[in-house]
This record gives sequence, structure tokens and C-alpha cells, in this order.
Amino acid sequence: MAISQAVANVFKMNLLKGNHDFDGGATYKIALYTSSATMGATTTHYVTTNEISNTSGSAYSAGGATLGSPTVTGGSGVTPAYADFADASWTSASFTANGALIYRSDNNLSNTDAVCVLAFGGDFTASNGTFTIQFPTAGGGSEILRLG
Repeated sequence: MAISQAVANVFKMNLLKGNHDFDGGATYKIALYTSSATMGATTTHYVTTNEISNTSGSAYSAGGATLGSPTVTGGSGVTPAYADFADASWTSASFTANGALIYRSDNNLSNTDAVCVLAFGGDFTASNGTFTIQFPTAGGGSEILRLG
């Protein structure tokens, strides 16, 4: 079992169908997973199997966190185009995560299509501290979602 970093195949198809809006028209979430998860390009939607569990009260809830401040940069004179989000954090967290899934949520469970899988390269643990997913600097060439 492994988590492989990838843009989900279903996202590519849905993008060409016009089913995504990263500029505030849709809701995106990030869920965290253990090293027992098997995810990659063929991941189709959010699942609870091998999602991390919270051991310190209310720091992590199933489904993960809503990604805030979605923005899209690019245009007729700018290459590449990319989507960016604010960093996601869980405070008073006590858990171990090995990877994450960004997915479209729109506040209902009938639309949980996968966008991309993030592989952390190993286990990361918080013990009654803050666990943060820090997105790369927008415009730095290493954005999570980038078309160039």
C-alpha cells in the first residue's frame, strides 16, 4: 500500500467538462490519510478508508478541512496558470498523517470528486500541537495545481 502524489485522472476529465471553479465558485477540502492508504492518479473521490483518526478531541474531523482563499492566477499574457489555497492547519492535534487528498466538496457528499493526491514522503506526527499543510509559494513554479 502506498500514497503516490498525482493529479487525479477524474479531475482531468472533469476539468475539460467545465466541472471545476477554483476562483470561489466551488468548495474544496483536504483530508489526511495514514500510511495504510492506497491513493494516486486513479483515486476517484473522497473515502474514509484509512483516513486519519483524531485522538485528542476535536482537532480533526472526518472529511478534513475546507481549503480557504482559493485563487486562480494566469491569463492571456501570463503562463502558466495555477490554483492556490491558504495553508490548512489543525490546532491541538494529536495524529500521524502520511498523505492527503484534495477533493471537491460543495458541502454535500454527492460530489466528492478527487482533485489531487499529496504524498508526504513519510509519516508526520503532531502531539497536541499544530499540524499544517503548507502550500508552495504561488508563482514559484512548484504549485500543486499548475498548467503551463
